[in-house]
Amino acid sequence: MTERRSSGRWAEPAEPVAVEIDVLIPTAGRVAELAVTLAGLAAQDGPPFGVIVSDQSDDGEPVRHPSVQAMVRVLRAEGHPVELVRHVPRRGLAEHRQSLLERSSAPAVLFLDDDVWLEPGQLERLWRALGALGCGFVGSAVQGLSYLDDERPHQQESFELWSGGVAPERIRRGTPGFERWPLHNAANLAHIARRTALPPEGWAAYKIAWVGGCVLFRRDALVASGGFVFDRELPEGHSGEDVAAQWRVMERFGGAGILPSGAVHLESPTTVPDRSVDVFDVALD
Repeated sequence: MTERRSSGRWAEPAEPVAVEIDVLIPTAGRVAELAVTLAGLAAQDGPPFGVIVSDQSDDGEPVRHPSVQAMVRVLRAEGHPVELVRHVPRRGLAEHRQSLLERSSAPAVLFLDDDVWLEPGQLERLWRALGALGCGFVGSAVQGLSYLDDERPHQQESFELWSGGVAPERIRRGTPGFERWPLHNAANLAHIARRTALPPEGWAAYKIAWVGGCVLFRRDALVASGGFVFDRELPEGHSGEDVAAQWRVMERFGGAGILPSGAVHLESPTTVPDRSVDVFDVALD
């Protein structure tokens, strides 16, 4: 594990490092949430990572806000390269994610939503899991901690640990694997983690329908599976592009969720109210 540069070294020139993970953050119109997301990254130790924030807000103000700039400075002082990009006009979620992927060059890419706080050590946990499992991606399903007192056993019945490695899997609406989607509602994973004994490595891989908000891909696997480019032209009002991309990776390389999650959803209102088209329903075979 690579330790963060502590505050006693912030004034020293940062030595260039080989970045292992590019953290890719698409954002639009959020200030407080983006600052919290970056603060979570600033508390992570190794592996060496860089950050690319791609902003589609109307005025570009969020990335210039003092709270966001402060966290950018902390990350850079710790030795993490940070790139702030303005990406307009909007052409939909899939195009935005693809533009971030094309800017990346590290062996692994973490697509992190702009309203997710990561527990310290979670990036290292995901990295170790991806290397150990050898699959196409691993993910931390975001948890809404306002639901800690709302246990939902009926939504947890499909929870199943992977045994003997992660295998490729084909998921579509109507297949048995699709029915796992309620696992990631509310704080279900926090409740599952409470009663699940973890192996010595401190994490366990489980079967998913998909993971939203925090997904670490092998970059070569995501690119080989088509990334976020789809044969069908998509209307701007779409969602589910991340699901479709994950399903294509899962079919060839496999994918898994990681327990414990370590990812907290800030539970802010969505910035994408028009979700009239689910990409995974219209753009896959």
